[in-house]
Amino acid sequence: MELSDYIRVLRKNWLVIVVVTLVGLGAAAAYSLTRTPLYEAESRVFVSTQTSGSVQELQQGSAFTQQRVTTYVNLVTTPIVINPVLDELDLDMTAGQLAKQVSASAPLNTTLIGITVTDADPVLAADIANALGASLTTAVEDIETPAGQELSPVKLTRVQDALPTNVPVSPNVPLNLALGALVGLALGIGFAVLRTVLDTKVRSARDINNLTDRPILGAIPFDPKAQERPLILHADPHNPRSEAFRALRTNLQFIEMDGGHSFVVTSSIPSEGKSTTTVNLAIALADAGKRVALIDTDLRKPKVAEYLGIEGGAGLTDVLIGRAKVGDVMLPWGKRPLFVLPAGKVPPNPSELLGSKQMAQLLEAISRDFDVVLLDAPPLLPVTDAAVLARVTSGALVVVAAGRTTSGQFEGALTALETVDAKVAGIILAMVPTRGADAYGYGYGYGYGYGGYGAYTSVTAAPPKPAPAARKKRRGQDAQPQTPQDTPTAVP
Repeated sequence: MELSDYIRVLRKNWLVIVVVTLVGLGAAAAYSLTRTPLYEAESRVFVSTQTSGSVQELQQGSAFTQQRVTTYVNLVTTPIVINPVLDELDLDMTAGQLAKQVSASAPLNTTLIGITVTDADPVLAADIANALGASLTTAVEDIETPAGQELSPVKLTRVQDALPTNVPVSPNVPLNLALGALVGLALGIGFAVLRTVLDTKVRSARDINNLTDRPILGAIPFDPKAQERPLILHADPHNPRSEAFRALRTNLQFIEMDGGHSFVVTSSIPSEGKSTTTVNLAIALADAGKRVALIDTDLRKPKVAEYLGIEGGAGLTDVLIGRAKVGDVMLPWGKRPLFVLPAGKVPPNPSELLGSKQMAQLLEAISRDFDVVLLDAPPLLPVTDAAVLARVTSGALVVVAAGRTTSGQFEGALTALETVDAKVAGIILAMVPTRGADAYGYGYGYGYGYGGYGAYTSVTAAPPKPAPAARKKRRGQDAQPQTPQDTPTAVP
């Protein structure tokens, strides 16, 4: 992963990272608030030797005491020093329990011993530290006094008494909060990276480019109202989604497919928006002056007639079985050079009909009369219909829904096309989020263009938005098919 990939991961999962960081911060705060405050008190003892005062004896005594200091430090936590303190202060604990609260140390190259006591009561901690200093002095003098003599050559002097303090040493709230936030941040980032690595969904153009070298012809932004207004080019020509279909139209016109101009629009799995993409692309091409034939070859769950508001009882199925001629069931739609051949009745053998000789002849005849032929086909993974049709057309346009299709499903769809030696004309990325790390950059560009200049610019100029009454009237006109005489007669 590159630096830009990590930045994208952080942008995409920033909310999770913030939440986990706050959880870590809260856990550290809860831990700090539930701990009993502990206070420290320290007393210091100076170790010296009793000599006659000559320089040589002083040097020898200094070396002797430095060697013995380490022994005296370890002596602080032994029962010989602690037991007298327990009796003096009347403490209800054992020598071992008190030893856990005591620590002793000696700075390097010195004869000072520091005795530190930690306790929940700051006054008691100071009393214990002072009592340990006195007890250590007595114990060392008893130990170091030679037999038959009254004085010890080693003398311990308490040079610093322990004093109570109001500042606890534990818990260290600022440190705990910092560590909690840091641990939470690390866990949040780790979870975000792991989530990205384990995510197999196709979410952006980058993911598609990593899976195939076929071109991305267009990216259709996500529209939460897509089910209410599937024909976005007809319902709202100035919508960013409408402009995305016009951009798709422009890119499609530049594809070199050996002179062919018939395309199968399919997807990997259902509910990826292939039917709405096919219908809107057909309208966009017709708006550009192209004679377009839209054929609903989804003989299992046809949607084209429903979206366009036309009669779909008779259609492709009737033509293929010889019950009707194509000129009788192919209907013009709106005031555009767009003709629609519905699916008709759902047959029991869709794959056989679509792979028949009659279907190939029909496509050849329609392709002669139209500039572009679009076939709305079923998904590739559940059935083989789209793969069969892709062999007799110029190529397949594979629709991929961002965040729904997995990389395995997408690769499986491409493999299905390659197996039958069909061409993949390009990829259409649908349902692309308009915000977040996976956004394709719609909102800013279109909002600036429309809001800043108040004008609409495209490959084909669109008329100004009519008044409500006129718009209602025009919808009614568009929904009405033209007379059958306008249908191409060259098609058998």
